[in-house]
Amino acid sequence: MSDREVRDEDAFDTRAMAAWLAANATAAGIDLTAVPEVRQFSGGVSNLTYLLRYPGGDLVLRRPPKGNHVKGAHDMAREHRIQTQLARHLPYVPRTVALCEDTSVIGTPFYVMQRLDGPIPRKELPAGVPLDREQTAALCRNVIDLLADLHSVDVAATGLGDLGKGGGYVARQVAGWSERYRKARTRNVGSFETVMRWLDEHQPGDRPHTLVHNDFRFDNVVLDRADPTRPIGLLDWELATVGDPLVDLANALGYWVQPGDGPMLRLFRRQPTHLPGMMTREQVVAHYCARTGATVTHAEWAWYQVFGLFRVAVIAQQVYQRYLSGQTTNKKFRLFGIAVVVLELRCRRIIRRARKMSPRTAATRMHPSHQGRRPTTEEPSR
Repeated sequence: MSDREVRDEDAFDTRAMAAWLAANATAAGIDLTAVPEVRQFSGGVSNLTYLLRYPGGDLVLRRPPKGNHVKGAHDMAREHRIQTQLARHLPYVPRTVALCEDTSVIGTPFYVMQRLDGPIPRKELPAGVPLDREQTAALCRNVIDLLADLHSVDVAATGLGDLGKGGGYVARQVAGWSERYRKARTRNVGSFETVMRWLDEHQPGDRPHTLVHNDFRFDNVVLDRADPTRPIGLLDWELATVGDPLVDLANALGYWVQPGDGPMLRLFRRQPTHLPGMMTREQVVAHYCARTGATVTHAEWAWYQVFGLFRVAVIAQQVYQRYLSGQTTNKKFRLFGIAVVVLELRCRRIIRRARKMSPRTAATRMHPSHQGRRPTTEEPSR
């Protein structure tokens, strides 16, 4: 992940933060008596992330953005707790150093964690990480395996079982994200009402719950410098909870742009999933099912796929609304409204195709033997 000077709108009192951290940090492993150089990491559309460069090593600080927040979002204490407890069971989670809930220090709550130093794939592979087709395929498999590893963690052993709310997870997701979209909608985007109604009426049954990341993407994965096909870290636990693991997979694939997708989707690509060697979306599902033993029919996956795309659209719309209201001046967000329109069209195409699916096809389970074929629930995307 690249870093840069802190944007004026995202700056905070560095000396106040450093003094608080020196007095309250535990197990940082470096001398915190100095005032660090502060840099801001690029990327991300939710919480803000900063590099704290101390003479003896680097730390990372996370804090919410300024402005009005969606209820339940940007909860630093929750995020800090998840990382602290999950790091004992999943070695890819950065260890935490300190949590500050006193808003008088820098104006918002924040927490600090150790930095995992390694390249992070973003829209393209990182500079200096030239992977051939076979290496890219290995990276793709290893990243999907990382998601499967998360889903295999014993929830009870982590002490995070209270994050879940029991049965009805899917119904709560549909209701919650529909409400968020309606609140964030602006006049220049579609209503998504057809999509939300279809999601509500075709919900799959409850599956055994696991820990879910809820923002699993390549640009939240840290790679090993010595072997960049191997992940060493998984970042950004803001949205993690306990729920349906296939929803987590679908959320990840909501960002997956592959060869054959149309120019509008390619315009908003944020991961290097287009590279030779990367799996298609169907191959990802098949690989995940083979790795975890999960099963899903084509009809069920159509629902998961639409939900994953809808959720991405809601997140984009929330950021776009913040941009239009002046809560952020980051100009890259000005095009997010177009992304929302494109995603609605894609959802509606998948729904139309699902409605035409024969009962036999709908009931067929997706299986590793289907790798290499285009999903029956997808059409070429525009």
